[in-house]
Amino acid sequence: MLTALIFIIVLAILIFVHELGHFLAARASGIRVDAFKIGFGPRIIQWKRRETEYGVNLIPFGGYVKIHGENPDEEAISGDDSARSFVNKPRWKQVIVLVAGVAFNFLFAWLLYSSAFLFGVTATTDSFEKYTDRFVNERVMITYVEKNSPAEKAGLKTGDVLGVEAGPDPIGKIQQKINESETKPVSLLIKKPLPGGFETVEVMPVTGLVEGKFAIGIGMQNVGELRLPLFTAVWEGLHYTAVMVRETSVGLYTFVANIFQGTANFSDVAGPIGIAGIVGNAAELGFIYLIMITALISINLGVINLIPFPALDGGRTLFVLIEGVIRRRIPMKFTNTVNAVGFALLMLLMVVVTYKDVVKLFR
Repeated sequence: MLTALIFIIVLAILIFVHELGHFLAARASGIRVDAFKIGFGPRIIQWKRRETEYGVNLIPFGGYVKIHGENPDEEAISGDDSARSFVNKPRWKQVIVLVAGVAFNFLFAWLLYSSAFLFGVTATTDSFEKYTDRFVNERVMITYVEKNSPAEKAGLKTGDVLGVEAGPDPIGKIQQKINESETKPVSLLIKKPLPGGFETVEVMPVTGLVEGKFAIGIGMQNVGELRLPLFTAVWEGLHYTAVMVRETSVGLYTFVANIFQGTANFSDVAGPIGIAGIVGNAAELGFIYLIMITALISINLGVINLIPFPALDGGRTLFVLIEGVIRRRIPMKFTNTVNAVGFALLMLLMVVVTYKDVVKLFR
């Protein structure tokens, strides 16, 4: 229940940020905004201020801003208030309104990453070598556990801290200890992310995981708490946001390309239930971890919305750009039908991915 509550709060915040971008851009462009709502289905609360109706609905997996003329009809094109219609504004203003949601998702991620660097975030020392003198509480952490490996069977997980003797190259010492143990169980001191002391765990090394060596199937890195001054934190937050936008875009492009090649692995895709589990795991590790994963989800939301697919911001932007090239308006019946079909396909995809999440959960 706690995981579900945290996930709903995170999702509501991200949807609010995205729709706020559209809302503010539309208002700044002189476009009438009829509704600004979070969620779908039955309403929980609703109120009206001036010409805009605000509300929160029961189903939190979405939200929308109803912009006059975004889905054009006769009233929006030539009605009494057509001058304030989205469809009658210059195309550059239309594009700004459409991409504003994505821009706000990226800006929000920047804010979250900057806050994490400012207040202190767990990071690998190798990734921020120029800030080596700012690391505190350095330790060796498990950052990867191979599936079906001796480490996984022994209960080791990502985020566990390994107890090591003082001195240089602690990771090398652990690797040497595991390799020299050969076919005998190796005893490791492990501390879980939650409060508590170290406990001894015995793991049986095997061959085949690392060529020519005995191993247990874990990846390790030196980590510590990194805290940066305000302006440095803001700069590193911007840089980290840019890196994550690039990596997310490349990953999404690769996945879509694999779909057309028939090699896509849909187990790598998470729906609402899968994301809820990820958010819950991050929350268990600590508030900063929750901030970091929320920033990553915000970036994913922005990148996905840029896809030129009907009903997404990218698809609507593509229509506006095509109109700019051909210098005439695409028939409203065609655009509305295509966007409606696109939305239906997106809902179908969400149902399929959610079903896979449920099956995975019970397995």
